[in-house]
Amino acid sequence: QGQLVESGGGLVQPGESLRLSCAASRSIFSISTMGWYRQAPGKQRELVARITSGGITGYADSVTGRFTISRDNAKNTVYLQMDSLKPEDTAVYYCNANSAFRASWGQGTQVTVSS
Repeated sequence: QGQLVESGGGLVQPGESLRLSCAASRSIFSISTMGWYRQAPGKQRELVARITSGGITGYADSVTGRFTISRDNAKNTVYLQMDSLKPEDTAVYYCNANSAFRASWGQGTQVTVSS
């Protein structure tokens, strides 16, 4: 219970788009703030975007205006629409579910932006 499964990563050129998906269990999703984090080689994992159970969003300055986080409560799924991708967006992207009771992480999906 509570396993998160990411999908949608891949290799794209600068300026192109990707849409990441994260499927969660209903018991976790319904009470959790959902977040997308990323970790580039040699760097700490960093928060990219988050959305509360009530739909309030927040973004890292580096992605504001380019990335959009959303959630579909009927599907227990959170999305990260990534537009205008830059090489510095290259990282493993991880889905996170955080509540007062537990924190869960997905396995990660690789996003590579390269010309």
